[in-house]
Amino acid sequence: MTDGMQRARADAPAPRGGRSVPGLLALLTLSALAGWLFDRLGAPLPWMIGPLIVTAIVFMTLAPAITVPATIRPGAQIVVATQVGLAFSPDAFQMLAELAPVMVGMALTTGVCVVIVSYALMRLTGQKFSQAFLSTVPTSPVEAANMAQDAGMPVTPVILSQTLRLALVVITVPFALYAVEGWPAGQRPVITLAAPDPLGMALLVLMGVVGAWGFKRLRIANPNFLGPLAVAAGIAATGHAPAPFPPLVLALAQVVLGTWLGATFRRDFLTTALAQTVTSLASSLVLLALCSACAVGIAALAGVNWQVLVLGAAPGGVVEMALTAKFLAQNVVLITTFHLVRIFIFIPNIPWIVRMILRWENRRNDREKPT
Repeated sequence: MTDGMQRARADAPAPRGGRSVPGLLALLTLSALAGWLFDRLGAPLPWMIGPLIVTAIVFMTLAPAITVPATIRPGAQIVVATQVGLAFSPDAFQMLAELAPVMVGMALTTGVCVVIVSYALMRLTGQKFSQAFLSTVPTSPVEAANMAQDAGMPVTPVILSQTLRLALVVITVPFALYAVEGWPAGQRPVITLAAPDPLGMALLVLMGVVGAWGFKRLRIANPNFLGPLAVAAGIAATGHAPAPFPPLVLALAQVVLGTWLGATFRRDFLTTALAQTVTSLASSLVLLALCSACAVGIAALAGVNWQVLVLGAAPGGVVEMALTAKFLAQNVVLITTFHLVRIFIFIPNIPWIVRMILRWENRRNDREKPT
């Protein structure tokens, strides 16, 4: 763990209670039941949204004396990333090369939307532009918290804004596309308990773990997703990819991710910082609307399916949007790559952009000081 992450966690709200294993297992069981119920109802992304909603309700109402440790998230990320990487066939890579200008243009357009929403958030709340920018820009809550801590900003509001943005996008985008396209008819695929291929699953796990370990050693952002994705995509590009994980394994990975995200909603902070919660939700909705509108416009100009660009431009996490694309039967490879392009453009540049904004704010404050 980096020093920045340790400081970020130290500044974040202290979790209540301890890591009760029976309590955690009970919570995961409840989340799985919620996923099953949402699946039976035909809801979009049921195995993630169901656990997210029920866990958030539990923590904001009952406030159980348990924590959902962050250590359960990497395994689920590795499963999802490896599964997504298997879709990167040679034909997929050729398609991606042809659409590279659209991907870069969409990422830069998203950056403009972030600046607009950050400025509006600054004017509305009175916070500094640097903090508003770091609360709005699409990145992981942990990475944003690290950068906020290093910049001397309050960490908790940044974590709250980033988490609300991620949860809002995960819930809103699938339901919005359902509203536009219509609720799907027909019987949904059933999660079966068919006997898995132990050797194939072991190979997939090995690919994922090696990729995550390698990217972590290279200090590349989001190693538990990008590493397994890169290894699986490289093998898939040769045409010798192993069989994917069984549907049950992928569903369980989504249950873990949804439970972890839902557990970040704490009653004490959401109730004591109601005004900030409302403004964070509003800014996230505006950012999502701006990005979606730009995506529809670019899709019309480029002759690309608009649903693909809306999912590719959505300011959510790459893990969550890859799952959303897979569930909605959209082009998972293309949508994932849109998010990867944005990640590789944004992540390396956010720190120096924040430092530049801070220097500008400091110079402005020095000019405004009475002489």
